[in-house]
Amino acid sequence: MTESQLARLNRAHASIAERAGAPVEIAVMLGSGLGHLADAVEDATVIPYGEIEGFPVSTAPSHKGQFVIGTLYGRRVAMMQGRLHLYEGWTPQDIALAVYLLKRLGSETFIVTNAAGGLNPDYDAGDVMLIEDHLNFTGQNPLIGPNDEEIGLRFPDMSRAYDPDLLKQTGQAAERAGEAVRRGIYIGITGPSLETSAERRHLRASGGDAVGMSTVTEVIAAVHTGLRVIGLSAITNAATGGPDQQPDTVEDVLAHAAICGEKIEAILKELLPDLPVGER
Repeated sequence: MTESQLARLNRAHASIAERAGAPVEIAVMLGSGLGHLADAVEDATVIPYGEIEGFPVSTAPSHKGQFVIGTLYGRRVAMMQGRLHLYEGWTPQDIALAVYLLKRLGSETFIVTNAAGGLNPDYDAGDVMLIEDHLNFTGQNPLIGPNDEEIGLRFPDMSRAYDPDLLKQTGQAAERAGEAVRRGIYIGITGPSLETSAERRHLRASGGDAVGMSTVTEVIAAVHTGLRVIGLSAITNAATGGPDQQPDTVEDVLAHAAICGEKIEAILKELLPDLPVGER
């Protein structure tokens, strides 16, 4: 008999509850090339994914695959230094488990970051985009199958998946940090192959400003379990699909993600101390 998602969650949490310590306030998911943000966490407890009962292990390049729990800019946080992707062979439910565990650790706010290609021709590699909404082009959903009300509602409302108030607050934090940001729609695909030029033109015509291979699954799970969501995309390459489209390399993507990481770190330094608690 297949183990239920709630049973998996209970088992994973029980295996690290003592090590995790006091409840956290904010969860942060670090995308490709952004793992160095965890280095700023003080008094950190590091828990590798492989030491969590029944938990998947990240295999993507630059993803260390560990929880980093401690204090960041005065707030108690749990960071996922390395995420899980559909293209690694994990199921949507595997990916959702990580988000549910972050909620179980006490998180009220979920900050999700990612590396993304810029579909919008106005975007440049190195830009940071605040995610206003997303389009799920993966063809998959982590909520398919039995639902447990202890985790979340059967039919969660996704019309404000990225919390409008927190979006505004993040924009204000970026202004205080002196960091210009874009605002747009993120499209999630499965990967791991990068998009064809025709696909990129199609995705842009569908309303997307940036495209990547993550985030939508986690955000669905976050909304399902009652987390308030903030989304930040690191634009790592031009992905317009136009006649001047240049080939992409993982090395260039990671280099531009590092540039964006410095900007995102500056934004978080302004944002985290002012994030509300207990206002869901």
